[in-house]
Amino acid sequence: MTMFKEHAVNSGSDGKLSLAEILEIFAAGRMPLKFTAYDGSSAGPDDAELGLDLRTPRGTTYLATAPGDLGLARAYISGDLAMHGVHPGDPYALLSALTEKLDFKRPPARVLAHIVRSIGIEHLKPIAPPPQEALPRWRRIAEGLRHSKTRDADAIHHHYDVSNTFYEWVLGPSMTYTCACYPRPDATLEEAQDNKYRLVFDKLRLSPGDRLLDVGCGWGGMVRYAARHGVKAIGVTLSKEQAAWGRQAIAEEGLGELAEIRHSDYRDVREGGFDAVSSIGLTEHIGVANYPAYFRFLKSKLRTGGLLLNHCITRHDNRHGASAGGFIDRYVFPDGELTGSGRIITEIQDVGLEVLHEENLRHHYAMTLRDWCRNLVEHWDEAVAEVGLATAKVWGLYMAGSRVGFEQNAIQLHQVLACKLDERGGDGGLPLRPWWTA
Repeated sequence: MTMFKEHAVNSGSDGKLSLAEILEIFAAGRMPLKFTAYDGSSAGPDDAELGLDLRTPRGTTYLATAPGDLGLARAYISGDLAMHGVHPGDPYALLSALTEKLDFKRPPARVLAHIVRSIGIEHLKPIAPPPQEALPRWRRIAEGLRHSKTRDADAIHHHYDVSNTFYEWVLGPSMTYTCACYPRPDATLEEAQDNKYRLVFDKLRLSPGDRLLDVGCGWGGMVRYAARHGVKAIGVTLSKEQAAWGRQAIAEEGLGELAEIRHSDYRDVREGGFDAVSSIGLTEHIGVANYPAYFRFLKSKLRTGGLLLNHCITRHDNRHGASAGGFIDRYVFPDGELTGSGRIITEIQDVGLEVLHEENLRHHYAMTLRDWCRNLVEHWDEAVAEVGLATAKVWGLYMAGSRVGFEQNAIQLHQVLACKLDERGGDGGLPLRPWWTA
């Protein structure tokens, strides 16, 4: 391990630390990859296959003014920090190495003061972030009530209305932007997504003639799957682009008599008495404080004996705060919040629904993200031409980083199945054991 005193001795004639020396101090001397900087300094093994290159003083400002993932993302997305040894559509190997082998430490105050003198006070003055970044949370709060219909629509627009063409390249023919369920390790992404819809359909005990409400329906994958099996399905999405794509797919498949997609807020659905409600990937956008109202609303849409399937990303425990990290909140899911599966189950139970079953599919989501990144790499040139280099880099970074999160159990994916009981606890005659296959 290289000690700070050695850095001080080896500093330039002006006593300043190089950028590489500063990084080594924060990394406690452990550098599993090669780091180079515009000041000519370097750190880490010369033969490392993976590396980072800090190219500009602006990149230093981004890193210094937003320590952590947000500063790294700003520098990378703007082109001030480059990754080596990985494709920008799938930087998984480098991100995995950073999280597994690096443990950044805050140095003592005396050392921090030396670092500040070395990089220069001018690099501690915040500058404008890349244009792909959403407003900070306090600005969003100032400009609209959090999780109001208008603000939720803005948040969904930021993430989902990028480009249907772009999503087709990343997601593949299923146009399904939620965790797949792989029936075998070597199954294709399309097989796994179809199997996910089959699993949800079976858990909800749907059969021809039943009625399904799918909230946050995306491009209508669940709606169309249900309609192909004789179920009358209504899907709602806040994304105008998703609704347009889904309606066209319904028309092309000749499912118009059974399938409907509405461009609206789920809270505007007036019909009731549904046999089942599916919420696949929407709870992340609701806000934890709004869970009681959310699950109460979904319950109100069910007939007695009807089933709810809630499928969403969760934290690995119930102690962490709900708010997302800087990068995710500003570049991916503005206003998104995650909590543990225990909190979700509690909220579902507290509105009077009976929880029947839950399972964790986190390994399946890691595999799903692997396949989405593979698609992005395959269509990289077209994706860049469609949405721009910076946005394409955001997606590669976000998906590869999320894969690391699922693999390392920082986040999980849980499906929770619940039933609306009658006043005496009757469930409409459900079977005694699970009626679906895994």
